[in-house]
Amino acid sequence: MMTVNLPAKTLDEGIKNMMNTAKMDYEMWSIRSDKGILSDYSKREIEEWDSKVKVMQGKKFIKVIKENGVFAFVMKEDSGQFKKGDVLKPASWRAPALNQARGNVLTGNYPIEWTGPLYLK
Repeated sequence: MMTVNLPAKTLDEGIKNMMNTAKMDYEMWSIRSDKGILSDYSKREIEEWDSKVKVMQGKKFIKVIKENGVFAFVMKEDSGQFKKGDVLKPASWRAPALNQARGNVLTGNYPIEWTGPLYLK
């Protein structure tokens, strides 16, 4: 787990910060898993990380896709209990879990893993 420390001025910038931090978490996880040396597979995954991320605009949410799965949803505007930029864990391909935000891409200072936003404790 790593912390997204950087605040952002735009949602796009915040999503890039989130995904760059997730990529760094993957690299750290790989180094630990590969006993201190990155395998060729891990090196390729890191090199190709950005090309495997897609951002899809929806009506209420921005869907961040990593390869073939939803990595996270990000709120486009304030709505109900959520603020613009809130990071939501996916409940399914089409919808986020609406129980609690996992962080905010605009304010930063939230944890993320290479697998996505964290589960609630």
